[in-house]
Amino acid sequence: MSKTIAVIPGDGIGPEIMTATLRVLDALDCGLTYDFVDAGMVAFEKHGELLPQSTLDVIGKHKVALKGPLTTPIGDGFTSINVTLRRHFDLYANVRPAISFPGTKSRYENIDIITVRENTEGAYRSEGQTLSADGEIAESVARNTRTGSTRIVRYAFELAVKKGRKKVTAVHKANILKTSSGLFLNVAREIAKEYPQIEFNEMIVDNTCMQLVMKPEQFDVIVTTNLFGDILSDLCAGLVGGLGLAPGDNIGTTAAIFEAVHGSAPDIAGKGIANPCALLLAAADMLDHLDMVAKGDQLRQAIRATMTDDRASVTPDIGGKGSTDSFADAIVKHVKG
Repeated sequence: MSKTIAVIPGDGIGPEIMTATLRVLDALDCGLTYDFVDAGMVAFEKHGELLPQSTLDVIGKHKVALKGPLTTPIGDGFTSINVTLRRHFDLYANVRPAISFPGTKSRYENIDIITVRENTEGAYRSEGQTLSADGEIAESVARNTRTGSTRIVRYAFELAVKKGRKKVTAVHKANILKTSSGLFLNVAREIAKEYPQIEFNEMIVDNTCMQLVMKPEQFDVIVTTNLFGDILSDLCAGLVGGLGLAPGDNIGTTAAIFEAVHGSAPDIAGKGIANPCALLLAAADMLDHLDMVAKGDQLRQAIRATMTDDRASVTPDIGGKGSTDSFADAIVKHVKG
């Protein structure tokens, strides 16, 4: 099978980790071809826009994109590129796996949690933002809908079924946010009845944070609203060693964008020591999405084998003495057997 995907190398360390990732994908012989497009500061310098229409057109054409980290300049007039992409393509499901890997600097072992975050509604729509003339009162509307809540909860349950997961936990704050969070919780309860084979649990967000730290093994799939999902998915990444091992999948009905969750790390750009794992794991999720599940599993196993057997080849952030290239070379070796 041949498939063309859009590729956004990104800013900072983005081009380095993207080059490494594509080298590994080529070694997997996935039949992928790449249509390279720009976004972020690279695009701004070339085209005067952070997100050119031509880039949106290419993503829309191929319906799948692999994206490196992007930089949105700080200051008035600049909207988050990631938020813009999610809204433009209605990428309503943000899926963030947190899985333990050997040799990482983490406090836990055997973590395997998937956070499914609603990606388009809630506090991040930032509707009705106002600041009083005296600067004393700031307001913003958080809006959840039954449609948005329904599709994200159903996505989480379908994902649990597809991946053989046993439990879905709906995280909320309905005891205080009785309308916005209450709507989400009521929808979750309704949909859970359609999946009797999956254990359903509901948990208030603050208790969830405590339980994740105390007994993370009790969680399997977490589904929640936008702001809570943003926070909890980073907390889960911390359980397994940080954002260097955190892929992010942004899924809609007509397009999907797979990315490294971490930032562009300009302080280490060009030094050749950036960890490509987050983008590689995102690429593995992309292969699953493209119905190349065996290839995705092969990639994850090669990463795990490298981190177990080739410690000298891995990057310094996870305890090695290697470089981005040596890490990728070792993974390619394991891919090829």
